[in-house]
Amino acid sequence: MSLDTAPSTLPLFVLLNDIIFPGSQVTISVPRSYAPFLSRIVKNEDMQPPVVAAVPVMNPSPNLLLQDAKLCDWGCAARITRFVRPTPLAPNVCIVTLAGVTRIRLETPHPPSSRLHTLPAHPVHYHAINSNKGVTDPAAEAFRSAAVRLVDQLDAETRGKRGKIAGSGVDWKRLKTIIEEAETDRTPWVADILMAVLTIIPWQDRIHVLSTSAPASRLQLATSLLSKQASIAEVSQKINSAVDETLTKQQKEYYLRQQLQAIQRELAELNRGGKGQPKGTTGAEKTKSGEPDTGPNEFDEEGDESEYFSEIKAKIETMMPGSEERKMGVKEYKRLKRIPAGSVEHGVIRTYLDWLTSLPWPSVEVAQEEQSLEILKDPKFLSKAREQLDSDHFGLDNIKRRLIEHLAVIRLKALREMEAVGITAGIDFKQGDGAAATQTTNDTSIPAKEGSSEPSSRPKRTAMRVKGPILLLVGPPGCGKTSIASSLARALGRPFHRISLGGVRDEAEIRGHRRTYVASGPGAIITAMAKVQRPDPVLLLDEIDKVGHASFQGDPASALLEVLDPEQNNSFKDHYINIPFDLGQVIFIATANSLDTISEPLLDRCEIIRLSGYTYDEKIHIARKFLLPKQLEANGLTVDRMKITDEAYMHIASFYTREAGVRSLERAIGSLARWKAVEWSTSSNSSTDTGAPQGIESLTKREAYNPIVDVDDLEAILGVPRWDPAEKEREERKGLVYGLVVTGHGEGGVLPVESVMTNGSGKLQLTGSLGDVIRESGEIALSWVKAHAYILGITSSPAQDPLKEPHPIDIHLHLPSGAVKKDGPSAGVAYICAFVSLLTGLTVPSYVAMTGETTLRGRITAVGGIKEKVLGAHREGIQKIILPRSNRRDVEHDIPAEVMAKMEFVYVSRVEEALEAAFGPGVFHPGQKVMPMESRL
Repeated sequence: MSLDTAPSTLPLFVLLNDIIFPGSQVTISVPRSYAPFLSRIVKNEDMQPPVVAAVPVMNPSPNLLLQDAKLCDWGCAARITRFVRPTPLAPNVCIVTLAGVTRIRLETPHPPSSRLHTLPAHPVHYHAINSNKGVTDPAAEAFRSAAVRLVDQLDAETRGKRGKIAGSGVDWKRLKTIIEEAETDRTPWVADILMAVLTIIPWQDRIHVLSTSAPASRLQLATSLLSKQASIAEVSQKINSAVDETLTKQQKEYYLRQQLQAIQRELAELNRGGKGQPKGTTGAEKTKSGEPDTGPNEFDEEGDESEYFSEIKAKIETMMPGSEERKMGVKEYKRLKRIPAGSVEHGVIRTYLDWLTSLPWPSVEVAQEEQSLEILKDPKFLSKAREQLDSDHFGLDNIKRRLIEHLAVIRLKALREMEAVGITAGIDFKQGDGAAATQTTNDTSIPAKEGSSEPSSRPKRTAMRVKGPILLLVGPPGCGKTSIASSLARALGRPFHRISLGGVRDEAEIRGHRRTYVASGPGAIITAMAKVQRPDPVLLLDEIDKVGHASFQGDPASALLEVLDPEQNNSFKDHYINIPFDLGQVIFIATANSLDTISEPLLDRCEIIRLSGYTYDEKIHIARKFLLPKQLEANGLTVDRMKITDEAYMHIASFYTREAGVRSLERAIGSLARWKAVEWSTSSNSSTDTGAPQGIESLTKREAYNPIVDVDDLEAILGVPRWDPAEKEREERKGLVYGLVVTGHGEGGVLPVESVMTNGSGKLQLTGSLGDVIRESGEIALSWVKAHAYILGITSSPAQDPLKEPHPIDIHLHLPSGAVKKDGPSAGVAYICAFVSLLTGLTVPSYVAMTGETTLRGRITAVGGIKEKVLGAHREGIQKIILPRSNRRDVEHDIPAEVMAKMEFVYVSRVEEALEAAFGPGVFHPGQKVMPMESRL
């Protein structure tokens, strides 16, 4: 701004708590009442620059009112560089940024205080900007020295106690550079900048500098003020240092007193226990008076820091030298020793070290998997494993065969690895297992020292990786999926751990939380490895089909991809541990009830093994061998106090617990055991066995105990059967056939297909919560029946429509249990048989069930779930099953022989063959008429 064109009057802007100097900038908030006047100035309606006369007050105060302000004669012409009007978030204030230009002096008298909020125009006199003459080099050098001295002290104080002093947000290094590089004629301008920045200088002294217009005088005044403030800062720093030394002394005293207390406790413990007290005694025993000893016990945490550090250090030293986990452990260990025990970070690092050292990392000591390797070297390993599986589970031959194959592969890999190690160390494994074991033990006795250049005498062995598919056991609940994994672990001599994935919605539950979060910790995989303390456990991923899908918390199913991939899990990285961990030796087994909710990439990493359920004979064997002894022990009964007949077992399985598994059967046996426990407790046998003296009258009142549970006793104990044996649920009637289904839990069953005719217009109505696929099967079936109505004898000519002639009708087809969703391509044969039965009046026997999908050409295609459907039909008492011919191999391969012996299987490839199997041979022939009018009655 040129002084020649500067206005002689400027709007008067009063600064209540700020001072602005030429070359400085300040942002302040003013009341809402200033807004219209500031807006008028900023709009430049008079073509004048937005410049105001920023004048400080002589009596500053935090609660100073504008009408009480005493204006200074000197101020600064300041340009308005920013103006923010009131906003909804700050409706009562305006924001103004002012940039100082040059000194001004107000003419007297000053305007009245009542008009100051209107920013009244007032005459001003300008100070010449280019009047820096008279500043000498010695004066400038003295100013620089005083300014640099004060800035250095403020910088040191700011770094020592950040945020404790005014101006702590100033870049002191940059300000020091400006001071040192300022030329002689620019030092008055630097003095103004310092007076604006250094708010620790008293207000009146800063007003004095603002009122001094001569550059030489102003520079001299600023030098004296800076020197004075530097001396004050030095004294303050000495005082603060003395205070800090006092605090440090107090801390040392507290630490020494804590040590003294610990020494006194140790001496008291020695005096109480004497020399004969065993090591590790905590002093928690009671005194002779019965009161607990007040000495240290296992809950005391004081004085155990050195022991804890020694334990952590010993665990870190056992890790492999140069490994990533050892480097991280050493780093965190050093940090832990430097951080005070009362710090929050101390607890975080300590928890991390606890988790880090609890994991089974590769060690310099003897290999942790030696025990399992010794088991694998046994020539009878596979036969013993088979015996273990047979003793724990009845049936499940296909599952056991696949597990034996898996164990055989693991054993061969282990033997090859041990043979390679033996050749390296000069061991001849052909001499026998005993010699090899002896030599291996001798070789592993002396590990190499850390940092030593000499190689270890023990041959280095790489971790035995189990590269192979992850076994996924799929089947209905209660079929033994979980327990068979524990049997596998016992056969291998490895620890077993179960991880329940049902309901897991957060990816961090698999991978862990990062250490930046409060109360963070490792995920389920690392937690399991820390619990088993072995690198080669058997981990069961239970209910993997119930893992949550992708959400804002991540995708747990995607996190499992790395865990279950043999090519990637050798460097599994948990977010909390943040170090690659080798899962290559872990045997993973997953379980699921259904495959529909498992993602394709996750399913691709698994080998699916299906468990379809048990037959009645298998259930009886399981109940007799496993369930009954378990319930007898749980309810306090002996073997001779409860016996269940085979007829009772069959009755329970047939009419109380029709299921694929045995959980409901076990609950029913538990109910029988509890009933018998009450009966035994109130019987005469119980009284005589206990040896209690009983009178003749009391013995005669008690009934004799009968340990046998027969069919006649079941209704009194278990209640009314869920399926009444005397009631015929299935009946023979027109339009009714029975199809085979698989439920969502993998259980098979029989589902009736019902159809009726009503007056209408030739439409088909399908109900029962049906999906698109099963609806299309109904339309295809009806189209085939219409196309072959004349051949089937439904119409009198090929051109007739059976739904419109002789009078129009509608067909309503329904699948019961409407609350259950139904879909899938396996109902075509049942639909066609239902339509033919409805239109011809013929009936399908109630002991016949069917499954299969049809095409418009009349071909019957293969369907899935054959074993589940056949076993479900067997439980329902079906005697004859119609199946696609393409599924014959499934029946011969999967269905037990005892089930096949009790049922008749008819394999068909055309719809005509299915109709003959359902209605009987020779019932239909081309051109036959089977009373079409009567069929509609």
